[in-house]
Amino acid sequence: MSDTKLTEDISKVIAELEDKVKELPGNFVAHHHLAMVYHKAGRHNDAISELKKCLTIDDASAEAYINLGAIYFELGKLDESLEANKKALIHAVNPAQAHCNIGLIHQQRGANDKAIEAYTKATINDPKLAFAWINLAAAKIGAGAFDEALAAAQKGVEHEPNYPMAHNNLAVAQFYCEDYKGAQKSMKKAEDLGYPVEPMFKKVLSEKL
Repeated sequence: MSDTKLTEDISKVIAELEDKVKELPGNFVAHHHLAMVYHKAGRHNDAISELKKCLTIDDASAEAYINLGAIYFELGKLDESLEANKKALIHAVNPAQAHCNIGLIHQQRGANDKAIEAYTKATINDPKLAFAWINLAAAKIGAGAFDEALAAAQKGVEHEPNYPMAHNNLAVAQFYCEDYKGAQKSMKKAEDLGYPVEPMFKKVLSEKL
């Protein structure tokens, strides 16, 4: 599909959803769908506005808070993202995703210990949340806890065996645990799945083999 066709299709969907929210101004689902399509179209401020309308209708929607936090994170508005995810923690049936998002915010800020704490909470609330394990592995590597990083990375691969980043982080953890052949195998798997492995890591690993 051409970019022009895709833009036309999204514009059509947006127009239809805008008509729907005018027809049903108090409908949470209509506003939420519009927010997500705005986001997909790169209209982040409009998406934020619609999500805030969602929260005016239902101020206990963890989903709306999480999506709002995700957009703020993309825009580099970490304070706003953290606030939205903390509110999601209050209302979520399972707060794992919110904890994981909070971990990303702390990691972005260089607060590795807080990131580890948040990712660990995410894995406790949802042991199958691969993204939490994958990021926990990276944070543990940053802390020099290589055996713990390896265990976390292995969990990530176990739950998302076709996720490229999972194999990359496993390769890095194996490298620091001096399992260089294992690291080479995991790195190749990451590349086969489309992950752009850091050239410097490839060079350093090749020197160990």
